[in-house]
Amino acid sequence: MSSPNPQSGSPDKEPASRAQAAQDSLDNTEQAEDATTPQAGAASAAPDGASEAKPSLGRLFVANLWAANTVTVTVLSLVLAIVVGAILMIISDPEVLSTYSYITARPSDALNSSWTLVSEAYANLFKGSVFDPEAFTGWLNGSNGWQAVLAPISETLTYTAPLVFTGLSVALAFRGGLFNIGAQGQATVGVITAALAGFALPLPPGLHLLVALLAGALGGAVWGFIPGILKARTGAHEVIITIMLNYVATYFLTWLIVQNGVQDPRRTDAISKAVDPSAQLPRLLGDNLRVHAGILLAVLATWAVAWLLNRSTLGFELRAVGANPDAARTAGISVTRTFILIMVFAGLLAGLGGSNMVLGSTASALTPLVVAQIGFDGILVALLGRLKPWGVALAALLFGALQAGGNRMQSYSGISLELVTVLQALIVIFIAAPALVKAIFQLRAARAARLQTSLAKGW
Repeated sequence: MSSPNPQSGSPDKEPASRAQAAQDSLDNTEQAEDATTPQAGAASAAPDGASEAKPSLGRLFVANLWAANTVTVTVLSLVLAIVVGAILMIISDPEVLSTYSYITARPSDALNSSWTLVSEAYANLFKGSVFDPEAFTGWLNGSNGWQAVLAPISETLTYTAPLVFTGLSVALAFRGGLFNIGAQGQATVGVITAALAGFALPLPPGLHLLVALLAGALGGAVWGFIPGILKARTGAHEVIITIMLNYVATYFLTWLIVQNGVQDPRRTDAISKAVDPSAQLPRLLGDNLRVHAGILLAVLATWAVAWLLNRSTLGFELRAVGANPDAARTAGISVTRTFILIMVFAGLLAGLGGSNMVLGSTASALTPLVVAQIGFDGILVALLGRLKPWGVALAALLFGALQAGGNRMQSYSGISLELVTVLQALIVIFIAAPALVKAIFQLRAARAARLQTSLAKGW
């Protein structure tokens, strides 16, 4: 005898055993409950062989929110860096640290002092880089002008502009398969040539600025051409060459400053003549705020690099060589020519970054430290930006905010400015180690086809 069909309910069927009838009743109940769910209803309505309905956009967002994708890892890396930075602040402050010696007796002392220190430090970091509510209130009641309200943003953008150029320089070389450690040297040569054109050439305004910018770009391009041609023709490793060229550029700058015709005749220390006002980048918000037109050039350069990589034939060849030089060579792409062009363009961008340091509002003359560390910081910016042009621009904005806010944090909270450098390093460490972030926060694996987590993807 065949068991009755639980879905037919035909009276012509022979009755089943009591146990079988109970099981059939339970199956019918479960099927009825399943049919009430939206998924089951959709599945039952679908024809045979059709796949289940795709989840909604909101459901996909929630599913991927706690996955090890690029956005989540980046945000959580920032959170980890902030937490570790707070711990370092507490450890480095003797007064706060002393409250932990009797934490079991009065834990509130340690917690309150730690919170006060960390909250004030990060509040000053925010006020110095983004927005100061006290300045806004003062503008409303007339005690200060609108310049004080925009001063934090002005400082952030001032520090951001050169970092965009050096970050793009490093990222562009990475996408072509080269590790450009020489952005510092290329920026140094760029600042030298831009400054020389700025105070040695008697040109009218407008033209003088254009010539100075072109001189800075040309100086960086020449300094990038050297490792490019050596890499392409002899196979010399670009990392070693660019590191050595960094030293050459630095010591050349130190020597050049004190030469007759370059050194300021009114000074005895190592400083050059001042760049003529006609060669200075115009300030965007008046003389009282430092932000200048270099930030506009940085946005334009970001768009140009994005177009070059994604829309041009040269960009396709560059990415092909970066992905697989042998396959690119087989496809008829000149790897030698591409390597040279990569380093020339990378040097050009870094040279423009150096030009911003002396033609903008950061300095108006050459000094041994005029370039600061923008070339090396550009490496961190490129890594944090995932080697994408607009990602590099956003990473430069973050680093510029840390630099601008770090100055206020040091002045108002007594926190060492070096701690800002530690925060930058921590961010990059966590970004470069997504597996560590994934393990700490127990993130799910991202969908490899859509959500890339490997920092080295495409190098």
